[in-house]
Amino acid sequence: MSIDFKYYRKEIEWAGRPLVLETGKIARQADGAVVVTYGETVVLCTAVGAKNVKAGQDFFPLTVNYQEKAYAAGKIPGGFFKREGRPSENETLVSRLIDRPIRPLFPEGFRNEVQVIATVLTHDMENDPSIPALIGCSAALTLSGIPFFGPVAAARVGYKDGAFILNPTLEQMKDAALDLVVAGTEEGVLMVESEASELSEDVMLEAVTFGHTAFQPVIEAIISLAEHAAKAPWDLPEASKEEQKLRTRVDKVGRKLIADAYKEKVKQARYEKIGAAKEAILEKLAAEELDVDAAKPMLKDLEADVVRTAVLKTGLRIDGRDLVTVRPIVSEVGILPRAHGSSLFTRGETQALVVTTLGTAQDEQVIDALEGEYRTNFLLHYNFPPFSVGECGRIGSPGRREIGHGKLAWRAIHPLLPSRKDFPYTLRVVSEITESNGSSSMATVCGSSLALMDAGVPLKRPVAGIAMGLIKEGKNFAVLSDILGDEDHLGDMDFKVAGTEQGVTALQMDIKITSITPEIMKIALGQARDGRLHILGEMSKALTEGRTDVSSTAPKITTLTVPREKIRDVIGSGGKVIREIVEYSGAKVDIGDDGTITIAAMSDDQANKAIERINGIVAEPELGRIYDGKVVKTADFGAFVNFLGARDGLVHISELSQGRVGKTTDVVKQGDAVKVKVIGFDDRGKVKLSMRVVDQETGADITETVGAKPARAPRRDAE
Repeated sequence: MSIDFKYYRKEIEWAGRPLVLETGKIARQADGAVVVTYGETVVLCTAVGAKNVKAGQDFFPLTVNYQEKAYAAGKIPGGFFKREGRPSENETLVSRLIDRPIRPLFPEGFRNEVQVIATVLTHDMENDPSIPALIGCSAALTLSGIPFFGPVAAARVGYKDGAFILNPTLEQMKDAALDLVVAGTEEGVLMVESEASELSEDVMLEAVTFGHTAFQPVIEAIISLAEHAAKAPWDLPEASKEEQKLRTRVDKVGRKLIADAYKEKVKQARYEKIGAAKEAILEKLAAEELDVDAAKPMLKDLEADVVRTAVLKTGLRIDGRDLVTVRPIVSEVGILPRAHGSSLFTRGETQALVVTTLGTAQDEQVIDALEGEYRTNFLLHYNFPPFSVGECGRIGSPGRREIGHGKLAWRAIHPLLPSRKDFPYTLRVVSEITESNGSSSMATVCGSSLALMDAGVPLKRPVAGIAMGLIKEGKNFAVLSDILGDEDHLGDMDFKVAGTEQGVTALQMDIKITSITPEIMKIALGQARDGRLHILGEMSKALTEGRTDVSSTAPKITTLTVPREKIRDVIGSGGKVIREIVEYSGAKVDIGDDGTITIAAMSDDQANKAIERINGIVAEPELGRIYDGKVVKTADFGAFVNFLGARDGLVHISELSQGRVGKTTDVVKQGDAVKVKVIGFDDRGKVKLSMRVVDQETGADITETVGAKPARAPRRDAE
């Protein structure tokens, strides 16, 4: 008895590589399942929806999980358990990348739980799996029958030598000036995520348009596949007459109360008034014996309508600002006495306390990715404690929001950092959000820039960020600069732009409606530039560039370069020599494969001791040169002297002193500090030393006792 697979396949040529969508063979019990192959990267994407809504649920429970399997790269997971564990930072970021463009495409009021999973089965080390994963999740939802106003597609855009590259390979991305992911529908753009090297707003907008045009064949391929393999669409319940009557009553009872509450400019006081207004509305509805539970989500809709209508009609916002004004800003640096660098950036009711710590190469983060293991010397961590919004909450490991906001700020700062060669420190920046009312991620960008400069990091230029919002009803719209938390929540767009006075370094856009036009994006980018320049001006009142010296509490780092053949000598057998250097000097010493030695010390004395030892090891003895040495062993025929750190040479008994020497120990003992001159090399390259010649040339005392000074034999005149 055979298995009847209802197998369908669609293949297109996309950016010079085959893109294949397959369904009907794998994961057949999921509502929708698509295997996407791009090049030789393979991702399985599934979508499942609950058939019933949980009682009392007033939100849409969508979860997206992107997961990378080690076998996809021919690897076995490290660690004791030898299986994949908690999601990596990259898996979390890609999960967010997929979630953001598909979430707005579910019907308003849809409350059934939906779970989307993308599993990387094969990684060809050329094509990044995140784009196939997003395309596959969109295709799985389109086939599933779950209400979804897609399909959506995505593309990665690089920019190199003045030209855009569609879906660049990992190798092509190494030197690119732009890494941008754009996702959207046939009509417009829904999501943008990018890191750029100070590119202009025009180039960024052109890149978004390029990507949107480029993924249209993918949308057509998904539609073609759906024509053969899509399941019957679910029926959506229509609003009953009773529900419509209740909505009308909620509007009549509550509109004025909600509007009056929103006249309060201070966030916490406004929230109290809004809460009181909602309680009063629900009490009145209860007195009329109306369904209070059904009315609660309607109050959210009323609240949004009140705010949005006021902005579009008056051009004034919740806190009384016009559309383009940025909230008052206070920038401070050096506020924590023992920190290597610190800043407090306050913009309105949003505040970030940012701290920079300078470390050594030993502090670099090791990342075990599918593409292979690599190290990074720039870490940026974002924390959002519940007290920042006046709430009680659980404190635990960072969630998706914290990881995503931290990565956005990382992308904004990263293009401006000095090279490791110019500034060989590991940098860790931590942003503690101490107050929040809109765009704490952009406050993190501003605060991070200041804290890095306060730590003495030579940023090419200061970086600032601003969040833009949108309210759109039909053809009427308003673009808002420096949005509040409520404007983000109740609006149609969250468009974050970071950069310098010369250009954009990071851009992130999320759209809550089906798409936006290029015209709106152009206006938003223009307003964002004006706002960013204003913020940079306010930041300059605290600091305009990196301090010339690092903090006295930070390690001092010196770099040396030694011949690669000398690396073994510096390390020693089993690391013996380098451990001795560290113990003797108190400094940290790291050696690169290219012969670069990094010395990190808390004082100049520690650094100089380490440098002296290393120079002594790698230096070659020069014929005729006098060195300081130490007697390490005596024998009947002479003394072995250590000099140049790790170099030993023999002082023959005849070269110990001017006169005749009966016993070696009559002149020197083990531990004596002496001066020796290189007088030659034997057939095996061993160094010949002389103390007699030094004594004859300088007339100086050629021995100094290390520790207690032993009795010395009187010098004998030459016979």
